[in-house]
Amino acid sequence: MVRNIIGSILALAAAAAAVLSPFLIWFDGRRGHDYRVADLFNGITATSSAVAVSLLLPFAFAALVTLIGLVLRSRLLVALAGLIVLGFTVLWMVRQGQVSNGLSINGGGTGLGLGVAYALGGGVVLLLAALVMSGRRAHYPAPDAPYPYPYPAPVQQEPAPQDEDWDSYGAHPYGQAQPQPYQPPVYGHPWEGPHKFGPPQYDEPQQNRQDWQNQQNQSQDGDTQSLPVNDGRAEPRDDDPPRH
Repeated sequence: MVRNIIGSILALAAAAAAVLSPFLIWFDGRRGHDYRVADLFNGITATSSAVAVSLLLPFAFAALVTLIGLVLRSRLLVALAGLIVLGFTVLWMVRQGQVSNGLSINGGGTGLGLGVAYALGGGVVLLLAALVMSGRRAHYPAPDAPYPYPYPAPVQQEPAPQDEDWDSYGAHPYGQAQPQPYQPPVYGHPWEGPHKFGPPQYDEPQQNRQDWQNQQNQSQDGDTQSLPVNDGRAEPRDDDPPRH
């Protein structure tokens, strides 16, 4: 933004200097608006020119291009205006040098005048203003960020029940829904079904079961002496009170 403002000020000052230059002295006391534009291509003559077809015409066109470039913030148009001013000024210097056998600056008011300096300076400053300007920045829409998660599958809605299906929903198609009475679940006895006669029985080999029972019987029969005999009376302890 600041660069555009500074560039616009420089461009306006340069365009004003270029438009003012034809009204100043260009060579040997002759002003710029006395030179016809056609003389730049056919050779400079001593014939005076009207202002509308003089050197003021290309410089006024360059000033118009400068204004359009500033409105559009176009660096290209401002630079084009500077090239127009420099191009016609250099072309005039070439044609004038061919007629006067060279160009020089003399102290007596002869030779190149102040109008040439204004024209050259205006063209150079227009190019400098085009460099200073930042121009118009293109605003591109930000690309859509990729969705980081997979898109969910579309939900398939269940079709509405038809007339013959309203009985299963407990409501009439033209009435309000009727609440269904609560029916508690019925549970059977835990030992019914496959476990009706007790815990599940595992099919063990008959020989292993018989061997296990024999081992239990032998251990009980052979170790009866080591078992404590309880006749129903508790043994006295040291902290028990004496009995009378």
